[in-house]
Amino acid sequence: MFENLQDRFGRVLKNVRGLGRLTEANIKDTMREVRMALLEADVALPVVRDFVEQVRGKAMGEDVLKSLTPGQTLVKVVHDELVSLMGEANAGLELNVQPPAAILMAGLQGSGKTTSVAKLARWLLEKQQKKVMVVSCDVYRPAAIEQLRTLAAEVQAEFFPAAADEDPVDIARRAQEAARKRLFDVLIVDTAGRLHVDAAMMEEIRALHGAVAPVETLFVVDSMTGQDAANTAKAFDAALPLTGVVLTKADGDARGGAALSIRAITGKPIKFLGVGEKIAALEPFHPERVASRILGMGDVLSLVEEVRSKVDQEQAQKLAKKLTKGKGFDLGDFRDQLLQMSSLGGMAGLMDKLPGMNELPDQIKDQVNDRELVKLVAIINAMTPQERTFPAVIKGSRKRRIALGSGTQVQDVNRLLKQFSQMQKMMKKMKGGGMAKMMRGLQGRLPGGMPPGGLPF
Repeated sequence: MFENLQDRFGRVLKNVRGLGRLTEANIKDTMREVRMALLEADVALPVVRDFVEQVRGKAMGEDVLKSLTPGQTLVKVVHDELVSLMGEANAGLELNVQPPAAILMAGLQGSGKTTSVAKLARWLLEKQQKKVMVVSCDVYRPAAIEQLRTLAAEVQAEFFPAAADEDPVDIARRAQEAARKRLFDVLIVDTAGRLHVDAAMMEEIRALHGAVAPVETLFVVDSMTGQDAANTAKAFDAALPLTGVVLTKADGDARGGAALSIRAITGKPIKFLGVGEKIAALEPFHPERVASRILGMGDVLSLVEEVRSKVDQEQAQKLAKKLTKGKGFDLGDFRDQLLQMSSLGGMAGLMDKLPGMNELPDQIKDQVNDRELVKLVAIINAMTPQERTFPAVIKGSRKRRIALGSGTQVQDVNRLLKQFSQMQKMMKKMKGGGMAKMMRGLQGRLPGGMPPGGLPF
């Protein structure tokens, strides 16, 4: 996410961090580079102008110029302005109303609206413990209603049935009445998308808004359309009182123009980011964390939250006890760790949140991919229980059998065994409290410190 912006800002601010003294000249040079970085990221020109002026004004202040670490202070000014640009803090959903709280989802066709309805339903069920009903008022797109029915079953949300020959406003009213009678906390209404903003679409969605009186009207938009996303959101907001934005396909957005432009152009907060195709790939938008990612500082808080929610704590405790007692770390344990990593968004997802990853050489970044992770798991699955417990027995003929069984090459099996051997050595150091020592050593090196007890693996 935002790789291009990370790379450009990384190069610019690396030079600034080492400066012992800031002058009007080097601030001017830095601001020129920042301006180019933002324009290349497809941030809207008026937003770029305002941002650069704000940073320049604060950078020329006495607090920055006379600080002991002027370069670092300037980086903080840039960070704080990025946060301010994107909305200061996470804007949560306002659901403290008489149930059912209605959420109306609007957007153009192809923006990922129906999938976002299911993702949001899942998030409300799991994170907010809400009882959720979903309904589709899209009677135009073939199979739109069936698509939402399937997704609702997957996330275990209640689906309100509708037919393609019904009036969308009637569907919404009946769904709201059913949600009220059956004591649902939230009703999410999926609306029809169009290929472009048109009068008929706006009239229908205004009628739906009037019928259900939603507490939240969220505009779903594809982040990869850059500043066009912000302009489309502005057009919708003129016809409909939007309360926020869901930015989809953010994992494929290397630029970040939409994330940086939307708040400034529409005045509406980004409430959620869609960060992948999986139904769990929706996360609340935290401006401070996104600003830290853009500046290469990582996002340790989000990583810790993901670990707490997605890692099997019982399995992690068993492994910790096993290592503390001095029992060996075997290939079965290694496979479990790889699967846990996959549940956290894979290697790419982890690297995106770790500080300093943008400074790694490209050839190392290219080697770290999730296909490799899938391959490693396949190789271990092709082994017998004895081979996983005692990898030393894996010699020539066994390697050939494992490679054949996993659809890989013998050299892939060799590479896995080498990686495992290195992991085994590291795990031996964790015996007898070594893990705690390692985490204490890391504590001071991670930005913003760590939660008590370190990472909850």
